[in-house]
Amino acid sequence: MTFEDWMIYRGLSASSVDKYAGAIQGPLSKWAIDHGLLDGSLTSMFNPTKFNEVASAISSLAIFQERNERGHHMYSSALSKFSEYLSEGYGNDIEADIDSILDNDDLSKTEKRNLVKSRIGQGVFRQKVLTYWKACAVTNFKDTSLLVASHIKPWRASNNSERLDPFNGLLLAPNLDRTFDTGLITFQTDGRIQLSPLLTEPEKLGITSDMRISLSPQHELFMQFHQTVVYKVTWKVKT
Repeated sequence: MTFEDWMIYRGLSASSVDKYAGAIQGPLSKWAIDHGLLDGSLTSMFNPTKFNEVASAISSLAIFQERNERGHHMYSSALSKFSEYLSEGYGNDIEADIDSILDNDDLSKTEKRNLVKSRIGQGVFRQKVLTYWKACAVTNFKDTSLLVASHIKPWRASNNSERLDPFNGLLLAPNLDRTFDTGLITFQTDGRIQLSPLLTEPEKLGITSDMRISLSPQHELFMQFHQTVVYKVTWKVKT
């Protein structure tokens, strides 16, 4: 889901969507590049922690403060909205997860190596998932070099054992992996795909409502977590 689509579903007006998207893609990105904070557009960032660091640095710039004041805090609002967008699962803070593994003194070197490889989609976890599925679990596409070993119960919600459990994994084509990872699709117990109402134009991704997957009983607890916690039925209303 794009930043613009996300804002629309959050109920922002068309004018606010245009202003915030334009600010992120235009002046805010330019100021970051001009001051050596970033090499490209802010929209290229997917790590919410890194984005917040860059956003904080942008906010300290004199040009930001002058323009933000003149623009009734529109630029600070745009940064806040983009940070929210990334934090709701459209970013993927892999670096922070890897740092937390490396800083954990309770893990052996071998355990750290296995977990890091699992986090970046390689190593023992991927090998186990490949052995089980052998092809995309949904489409049966067989070129495994193009497939992703995706966690069902997300990495951050899993303990170290679950992170390496092959039944906490699906082998998916990249389009299915990304939509599954962000909760825009899930799978029911009988294997039927369920499309979130927040997934716009699924047909352009080759995702259809008649897709199915064959789950074993060992997958069910992990998938139940995905259905109830990760899957996006609608936006949560903040109070």
